[in-house]
Amino acid sequence: MEKNLEKLYLFNSMSRKKALFVPLHKGKVSIYVCGITVYDNCHIGHARVFIFFDVVVRFLRHLNYDVAYVRNITDIDDKIIKKALAKKTTCEAVTAKYIAAMHDDAAALGVIPPNFEPKATAYIDEIQAMIRQLIDEGLAYIKANGDVYYSVSSFDSYGSLARRNLLQLRAGCRVEVDDKKEDPLDFVLWKLAKPGEPAWSSPWGSGRPGWHIECSAMASSILGST
Repeated sequence: MEKNLEKLYLFNSMSRKKALFVPLHKGKVSIYVCGITVYDNCHIGHARVFIFFDVVVRFLRHLNYDVAYVRNITDIDDKIIKKALAKKTTCEAVTAKYIAAMHDDAAALGVIPPNFEPKATAYIDEIQAMIRQLIDEGLAYIKANGDVYYSVSSFDSYGSLARRNLLQLRAGCRVEVDDKKEDPLDFVLWKLAKPGEPAWSSPWGSGRPGWHIECSAMASSILGST
């Protein structure tokens, strides 16, 4: 019993079984946590994320692992833009307010700050590089207006974690119909900006990243070098 207290068991979403945690690299652990979209104050669900991963990180460090803990901040998003327009201010002002509030909440909970807290807007170059790679490999496509979509059908095992194939996912699809997509399950990687919205230049037109691609790019960029 004593020895089991010095091991970490996690639920494996693929196998649906509890399994002993074994690191990819001896003595080192990299953890990437999808963080907060800072358009409003944190809620109880955010507190759960803070506390859960705080416990995991503390225990891994107790086991003498060198832990690189990353928790990102999504600081560009439709809801942020909407809040900025409603408050007649900038997206930067909105995100600065709620990042400060988030840090106050995390401090009140007594959780350990992450080693890295990247903002999506600081990784636009890395995001665009990943999108270019997906396009080059035939995994994403560009529409006439400059939007770029990920082609879900190009990924054979898509849906495996949910134990569903593409036909089953399409049958229960709750995504709004969008005639720009080749498939209703496809999701946007780069969004053409509307007039007055924050935007960055790209090979596909002035716009901003879609939510799905941000964490992939930040995780690869930060944890790939740790």
